[in-house]
Amino acid sequence: MLLSDQFYQTEKTGYLNEEFRLFHIKDQTSREFSWHYHDFHKVVVFLSGKASYHIEGKTYHLKPWDILLVDRHAIHRPEIDASVPYDRFILWIQNDIPQQELLKCFQKANDRSYNLIRLHPSLQEKLKELLMDLESAARSEDFAKDILTQALFLQFMVYLNRIFLEKQYIFDRKSYSFDSQIAEILQYINHNLQDDLSVDELASRYYISKYHLMRKFKEETGYTLHNYIVSKRLLMARNLISEGMPVVKAAHESGFTEYSTFSRAYRRQFGQTPSESR
Repeated sequence: MLLSDQFYQTEKTGYLNEEFRLFHIKDQTSREFSWHYHDFHKVVVFLSGKASYHIEGKTYHLKPWDILLVDRHAIHRPEIDASVPYDRFILWIQNDIPQQELLKCFQKANDRSYNLIRLHPSLQEKLKELLMDLESAARSEDFAKDILTQALFLQFMVYLNRIFLEKQYIFDRKSYSFDSQIAEILQYINHNLQDDLSVDELASRYYISKYHLMRKFKEETGYTLHNYIVSKRLLMARNLISEGMPVVKAAHESGFTEYSTFSRAYRRQFGQTPSESR
């Protein structure tokens, strides 16, 4: 796969050194957020304002106390109406926390291609209570605050996983919008990164003009088809390398047929060579 001269970096934002970190942010800004990803998982709890969230080809139209599960490496961006304050909780979670089962909700969100939790009133009250207790504990300076904060974080994540995995949330088809064909193509790409994903192959597979495919893909995701695939392959390769896989094999397993192409793209994306990442 040859790199286009127009290839640009997928923007990684945020750095997390702890197992998790909770933010409560209320602001009013006209800032436009760019498409980006994180190396950690993110839970967004929308409190008030006017906001939509674009995640991997779907746009979620948020109501107060809606929850979004954003997996690490999911390409996304919020779209905020600056006319009113935007109030939200954001929870960042490392991928290597000891309690790996608590990350199942993010994997299931990927599998379902559905990231929204909209709660029934009774479940919503329980979540509010847990979230407020977690915020209070994280801000306090009382005895054993770290132990209490950790315990409340675990309780919150257990509660969230039970709701999402058991589908105890409200499913409202009007809560999100998407192009069904592009959504299907996105899911295919992310499950078959090692295969031929050329525009000709995808256009043929989905019976669509390749020019229409490229236009619609950019419109729905903010990325050219080529840039999206390269970015996802690079993220996959970096993950395999971090797990100990030899660099050349990681490149091949991620869909790169030429190592020189992979190495140049990797350096451009991450600012270091694949061997330096190890």
